[in-house]
Amino acid sequence: MPTMTDPQLVTFKNWTFRLRESRVKPKRLLVLIHGWMGDENSMWVFAQNLSPEITVLGPRAPFAVPEGGYSWREVGPGTWGNASLEDLRPAAAALLAFLDDWSASVGMDIDQFDVMGFSQGAAMTYVLAILYPERIRRLAALSGFIPEHAEVLLNPRRLSGKPIFIAHGRQDDTVPVEQARRAVTLLEGAGAQVLYCESDTGHKVSRECVKELGKFIARD
Repeated sequence: MPTMTDPQLVTFKNWTFRLRESRVKPKRLLVLIHGWMGDENSMWVFAQNLSPEITVLGPRAPFAVPEGGYSWREVGPGTWGNASLEDLRPAAAALLAFLDDWSASVGMDIDQFDVMGFSQGAAMTYVLAILYPERIRRLAALSGFIPEHAEVLLNPRRLSGKPIFIAHGRQDDTVPVEQARRAVTLLEGAGAQVLYCESDTGHKVSRECVKELGKFIARD
């Protein structure tokens, strides 16, 4: 049986990331996008029990937070709160360029890849899918939100047939559950196929939603 290597800490073109490669030629790449004040280690709990044919990459966001950790938007006065599309657009473009350069360097085809993000990282997954819908195969947004001003790009065909998994807690006092419910409406209006898991928890992913997430990622 093919197995996956342990995640390695890698640097490439000023990016730091954790990488767990398949020991066989991978069919898919899954990019794990951490939230506010996270880092390249934050999302690996979600990488457990994945298919050995999936290569998993967890990048560190480019902007250091003074209190510790990293952010997907530039940190400065007044930047606390939900990020807008304009806030996250530069990091999304930089991340995609990095992934293309890295994949070319290792001979991996990532014309399409999967993304999974938590909180601010979930907002980043939405930005990637909305700006570059042809590049994202499927996405999972955990305890996140659609950034302000992104909805204007969500025309009825923007995400046609795109598989999207959303998990959110009803007791989330960081990103209110209404943000997730709004996302479902907007994304379905843009043609996406949304699987929504809501549970009685806070700013985290419940056990039942983790189970549904695993099934979602496992699908071809």
